[in-house]
Formats: sequence, structure tokens, C-alpha cells
Amino acid sequence: MAEPEFIPANPNGNERQPEPGRNLAVVVYILQALSFFLGGITGLVGVIVNYVKLDDVRGSWIESHFRWQIRTFWIGLLWTVIGIVTTPLIIGWFILLGISIWVIYRIVKGALALNDGKVI
Repeated sequence: MAEPEFIPANPNGNERQPEPGRNLAVVVYILQALSFFLGGITGLVGVIVNYVKLDDVRGSWIESHFRWQIRTFWIGLLWTVIGIVTTPLIIGWFILLGISIWVIYRIVKGALALNDGKVI
């Protein structure tokens, strides 16, 4: 007699189903984080990925992460430009510091929510 296949129990009672855009969202969070070290080019690549693949995740919980990432990029870019323009007035340095902290916060918060399988 054949033994039944062993299927481990999930302590939460639900199986996490693979989502098509989940891995892309992880990659974009990584690209956004790398943009601090690589001059922002990886952030641009990440937002392009978001826009290209947005239709593939529409209607799923991953869509909220794509929109979060897109907003993070554009608001971060806007305030970075404002900060750079105002650096001769000294206030720009504070703007750049503030927007850096804000972008890091959004990357971490989004990545943690994605890891937990939550909508952001």
C-alpha cells in the first residue's frame, strides 16, 4: 500500500499563493534602495518596471505596492530636485536629508508589508 504524500501544516491555516507580481515588487524595492548608492538610475529602472507591469497586477493586492513604489519615486524625485536647487540657500541640505529619510521609510514599510502579504 502506498504511503500518503506528506503535506506540512501551515500554522496560519492558509497557504500563501504565488502572485505574479510579487517577485517584481521585491525587485523594485531593492532597486529603489540601491538608488541611494548608484545615483538614482536604479530607481528609474524600478519605476519603469512598475509602469510596464502595472496591468499584470491590476486588481490584486500587489497593485497597492506598485502604486506605493510609483508614488515614492515621483515624490522623492520632486523633493530631491527642490533640495538640489535650494542647496545654495542651506535649506536644501535639510530637504535632501528629510526626503532621504522619508524614502527609506517608505521602502522599508512597503517591503515589510509585502513580506507579510499585506496591502500597503
